[in-house]
Amino acid sequence: MTPTPEDIEPPKGLLSKVTGWGSSSMPPMGLATLITALHYRPFQPLPMLFTPLLVFSSYLSVAGFKIDSAGITAALSGMYVLLAARRRPVHALRQKFTARGMVRGVAMGLGSVNCVAGGYTYAIGDRKKEEEERKEIDRWGVYSVKD
Repeated sequence: MTPTPEDIEPPKGLLSKVTGWGSSSMPPMGLATLITALHYRPFQPLPMLFTPLLVFSSYLSVAGFKIDSAGITAALSGMYVLLAARRRPVHALRQKFTARGMVRGVAMGLGSVNCVAGGYTYAIGDRKKEEEERKEIDRWGVYSVKD
């Protein structure tokens, strides 16, 4: 059976992909996982403060507050990238390409992408539309309770 023109979806544009990334719950959870892997042993308290906040941001996204989650994710990711960029540079080339160095690079890259995508999603977000979606889904029965 050949697909009809109504069945074929148009290709997504770059901005819709950025909005999808910013409103997803997975990027903040991924960054929290990488931060924990980098800073748990030896324990570094300042970077580890970002982990529970990013997990909370992921929860907000799942709960239906995608715009607020995107803003929190953008702010925390940007702050983490600035904090991680302050690290003193490694002079030996061999020390740059270790497993820890690669995880650090991935964490900084993911944090940068989260900052841009979350900031864009927060900037263009429509709160009235988001509230209507939350009422329609009514995930935990909050909106169906009558006073």
